[in-house]
Amino acid sequence: MRLRNKPWAKEKIAAYPQYVIPNPEEHKGRWNELFGNDHPIHIEIGTGKGKFITEMAKANPNINYIGIELYPSVLVSALDKLIENELPNLRLLNVNAKDLTNFFAEGEIERIYLNFSDPWPKKRHEKRRLTYRAFLELYEKVLVDEGEIHFKTDNQGFFEYSLVSFSQYGLVLTYVSLDLHNSDFEGNVMTEYEEKFSAKGNRIYRCEVKYPPKHQKAGL
Repeated sequence: MRLRNKPWAKEKIAAYPQYVIPNPEEHKGRWNELFGNDHPIHIEIGTGKGKFITEMAKANPNINYIGIELYPSVLVSALDKLIENELPNLRLLNVNAKDLTNFFAEGEIERIYLNFSDPWPKKRHEKRRLTYRAFLELYEKVLVDEGEIHFKTDNQGFFEYSLVSFSQYGLVLTYVSLDLHNSDFEGNVMTEYEEKFSAKGNRIYRCEVKYPPKHQKAGL
């Protein structure tokens, strides 16, 4: 993906602190206070232009959503959708996912979405993949006991790598589709990438995995 730089993006993001939270570490352990309720919190890492998380927030008003996107030039598109829809159960963060534990307390998140993450195909870049073991350890720290990851990609090699990574970490596979758009899965919300890739005839891969109970992992 070639990222088109938008030099005004940071300024626009800063102008909407009610939507893109400027100091997320201040809300660690207290996100439900910001949302004003005790609904479950789901996060999407790599929100991109925001189609997926905006549609999810519309469809599920009893779930709070937080979209995380590193690049301001991409996040402004998600911000535009949020401004247009004014969804009370959606907020955005312009931060790096590797700093997740700075922003969320242990057990604060119920589910993580990874949609069309960069596959980083070269072996030397393995540690950058969002399904690499170090990231799985990070997610486990902020997820509730038996928390979930929902993962979608059009990259077969990355999908196979991720299934192995999940398995080696001890996650339980609860759903898998090797051709999502020709499956019986209901309620799929597409991302911008997904629309583009599937229109080209690319197969979409999807899985859901769940962390084992923490007492089980500890061998108790």
